Amino acid sequence: MEIIGIILLVICAIMFFTRRNQQQKLFSIKRARAVTAAELTEMAGAIADEIGGGNWRDYVKLWGQVTTEAPLQSEHKQASCVYYISTVTREYEEKTEEGKLQRKTEQVARNRQFTKFWLKDDTGSILVNPDGAAIETVEIMDEFREERSEATLGYRYKEAVLPVGQDVLVLGAVSDATGNVVIGQPSQADHQYVISLKDEEQLAIATSRNAKNMGIAMFVMLGLGIVLLIWGLVS
Repeated sequence: MEIIGIILLVICAIMFFTRRNQQQKLFSIKRARAVTAAELTEMAGAIADEIGGGNWRDYVKLWGQVTTEAPLQSEHKQASCVYYISTVTREYEEKTEEGKLQRKTEQVARNRQFTKFWLKDDTGSILVNPDGAAIETVEIMDEFREERSEATLGYRYKEAVLPVGQDVLVLGAVSDATGNVVIGQPSQADHQYVISLKDEEQLAIATSRNAKNMGIAMFVMLGLGIVLLIWGLVS
């Protein structure tokens, strides 16, 4: 019993950090300043005129459409996008100690690519560098291809993208340090960088719900883990 209790306590610790991440995400959503592309462009120009370019930093959120003149083509489906992640997983059978066949999987290939893009709203466009962002994607492929060979049953191909033309919420740090106004990864550890398919209200509700549910599950695991650990030690 004590082994099960220890496992539950380890799971509880993982849940603690996951819940804290969700709480930081919710804090980030509320903390970021809502802006438009035109406001960012105008502000960057005004600050550059006053104190010089390259000195401006702000933490912002804005909603717009993903646009680019040079999109990526996803690896398997050749979809036009600015970010994609493709995986190939081998599915095979292996005998257990009891002699029964058990289906298992192993990832044999993973490819992740991204490119800078423009976020366009009703007022203009702002350049976004997605490097380091937590990016929500649209799954466009989940296909199993049977290719039997010895223990191998086949391969599962998966692909998810951030497509061109998709409306997204970008939550990140805007800066003119490179000479251009760009949204990128914040330097502050407690400011998250998020590119979400949800709008601000939907993202805040979902994040708050996730944090709450994770908190409930964490305390249940904690209580059960302690009980089983004590039971195992005294029995």
